[in-house]
Amino acid sequence: MLNPKYAAYEASRPYFELVRRALGDLVDGEHFFDIVTDGVVYEVLYDFPGWPRIIKGRADLMAKFKGYGKNIKLQSADKLITRKADNGRVVVIEYEVHGTILATGVKYNNRFCSIIKIENRKIAHWRDYMDSLAAWNALTPHAR
Repeated sequence: MLNPKYAAYEASRPYFELVRRALGDLVDGEHFFDIVTDGVVYEVLYDFPGWPRIIKGRADLMAKFKGYGKNIKLQSADKLITRKADNGRVVVIEYEVHGTILATGVKYNNRFCSIIKIENRKIAHWRDYMDSLAAWNALTPHAR
């Protein structure tokens, strides 16, 4: 059952569940936002309209994901590959997300690689890479 505390993030639920599953018993908490530190640094190494390159803090990350859900609705996240390093303090995950761009109805499929640093059983730093062309094609369907 969806925790009402996170109902505003339903559009991103498949992503959150995939991340939680990938990290397993390395972190404490049920929902994605429960497993990040208050001072988390969420860094994306690509340009995505309306999304900053660096987000600092759990509250700002939550605010950004509310906006994400107003633009993209994910139906699934899959093809998870998980690699642990540094005795589980660093986790690399590769995965795909599948959804819809709400403004246009265009299907959105993308691939990601995320490098996650864990401190005190919480995500302290997140570095994200994605297929920028897939995002561009979904957001600008006339360019295809």
